[in-house]
Amino acid sequence: MKRIAFLLSLFVTSLVSAQTTRILSPDHMTYVDVRLEGGRLIYTAGYRKVVKKDTIDVQLLEDSPLGLTSNVADWTHDLILKETGGKLVHYRYTLRQGKQSEVDAKYQHQYFTVETPRHKALTVDFRVGNHNIAYRYNIPMQGETAAIVVTSEASGFNLPDDATTFLSPQSDPMVGWKRTKPSYEEEYVPDAPVSAKSKYGHGFTFPCLFHAGDRGWLQVSETGLDGRYCGSHLSDPTADGLFTIAFPMEGENNGFGSTGAQFGLPGSTPWRTITLAPGLGPIVESTVTWDVVEPLYEPNFEYKGGRSTWSWIIWQDASINYDDQIRFIDLASALGWEYCLIDGGWETNIGHERMEQLFAHARQKGVAPWVWYNSNGGWNDAPQCAKHRMYSPIVRKKEMKWLHEHGVKGIKVDFFAGDKQETIKLYEQILSDANDYGIQCIFHGCTLPRGWERMYPNYCSSEAVLASENLVFSQHMDDMEGFNATLHPFCRNAVGSMEFGGTVLQQRLSRDNKRGTTRRVSDVFELGTAIAFQSSVQNFALTPMNLDEQVTPRWQIDFMHLVPTVWDETRYIAGYPGKNLVLARRTGERWFVCALNGQKEPLQLNVQLPMLAGKQVTWLDDVKGATSVSLDKRGTLKATIAAESAIVLY
Repeated sequence: MKRIAFLLSLFVTSLVSAQTTRILSPDHMTYVDVRLEGGRLIYTAGYRKVVKKDTIDVQLLEDSPLGLTSNVADWTHDLILKETGGKLVHYRYTLRQGKQSEVDAKYQHQYFTVETPRHKALTVDFRVGNHNIAYRYNIPMQGETAAIVVTSEASGFNLPDDATTFLSPQSDPMVGWKRTKPSYEEEYVPDAPVSAKSKYGHGFTFPCLFHAGDRGWLQVSETGLDGRYCGSHLSDPTADGLFTIAFPMEGENNGFGSTGAQFGLPGSTPWRTITLAPGLGPIVESTVTWDVVEPLYEPNFEYKGGRSTWSWIIWQDASINYDDQIRFIDLASALGWEYCLIDGGWETNIGHERMEQLFAHARQKGVAPWVWYNSNGGWNDAPQCAKHRMYSPIVRKKEMKWLHEHGVKGIKVDFFAGDKQETIKLYEQILSDANDYGIQCIFHGCTLPRGWERMYPNYCSSEAVLASENLVFSQHMDDMEGFNATLHPFCRNAVGSMEFGGTVLQQRLSRDNKRGTTRRVSDVFELGTAIAFQSSVQNFALTPMNLDEQVTPRWQIDFMHLVPTVWDETRYIAGYPGKNLVLARRTGERWFVCALNGQKEPLQLNVQLPMLAGKQVTWLDDVKGATSVSLDKRGTLKATIAAESAIVLY
């Protein structure tokens, strides 16, 4: 009998009742229950914990609907379960850029095939890992029907009534500066009631973070998005906390293109992802975004991360001239950095011929250039050039050939048009063509990346956040920098590379350091964001002025000289979204730790850093600068961190 019980325990899916199938993660501590009730597919989810030898369920998602509607069939009601089955799947892969370089993850795969009364089939594909859940819809050919248009999804996420949210609203379309929204650049609202409606009435952008009090945390996002589908977001909640998948708005992309998705059969939707746990560590460390996707093509060249100078962020439009770009190429060389970004306006102010001279100068200095482009065809009024080169395949390939011939290693493409399938196709086309010429891509004014670091080997990073330019534009954003910097590692940066363009080491954000907005967070806080924010290419906000020790102490430059941008491991230590963060990242054998206090009052910190236990490290703070210290055998970090200040260890 004992052996029979042992063998039964190895099965990670089971019938909880005659109508409900339970899917358990490989460690048996994350669960999804799926049932067919009244012809509708419903699921719940949570984690399990052991209390006095008893294992109990902690539910974080209540009854949530599954299904979609299309021009082929409506798979939201009157469904009949035809088949279910599953197996354990094992993902082992290397991620060139991200929070972890070598990933080894196991998931329980379980599928549910349902049919409508007219025998139209749909399969719901679940993957349940330790703390992570992903599901998508697989649609086979329906007789001779080999194409489909998906018009909506019933996919829902039903949060407990007492949960709170950390969400960013979806903006109105074709509004804002030069009609460039939506661009995932709205402010987050922390700890809002789960029933709170979005600011503009269009729901919330991914990722979406929820707090269910002492029961735990849950994050919802999506991954595996390519040109065969539209980007999605979450709807406004119902009164009892049900959020559902929402498709793009009609007005996006200047009103052009469908709000749904069209693809050939058999085909699949993107994955809906859920990470849930008692604490925040699994959310910060999760790799589910990349686990369930596959590379779409092989890299034609070797792509490398690195640090980059960037004149525009502090010196703005006036700096896009030949002489200033020479200075920033020389700055990158002096810092030992790999790249220099030449931003928008170069086509008019410098021109292709003199750009070739800049490229030659960069080669002599051992610096590889990146070049900015406007994405626009017919969907924005942004005046910055170079324009009308990225949306046309003929012009785009010609431009990329020119860039490749002159040693350019990357492009930054700006001002996209929303989440319609038409726009998602453009991202994919730019990435695919760029790979033919050894060019990496950063996107700005854009959507959230959804597994793209693994799907597209030359993809680098996306903005999709209120990034560093807003520190220049608005004193309000400087006043909020501590809050935002300690929020993003739990939200935006937890699911994809984030091109923030930060680490400002001038007190005033202007060319002469005497006017403009005023930075509120401390110097070491800014250094710490170079660890907290993840992007394989970081466009840092240093200027030639920072080489003057009267402006920037040498120990700060020493840190910026060696801080990596590509990480092998990430560990969450402590923190709370929008308040504080202790995060450790490793490259090779070396660990870098940031302890950020984003609040307006001091933080009493007492945490253990086992990766630094008994080791001698460099300690950076705003009082003593750089000192050498030895941590005890537990790796104790005990300190008082001043308001909007930080400690960095490496």
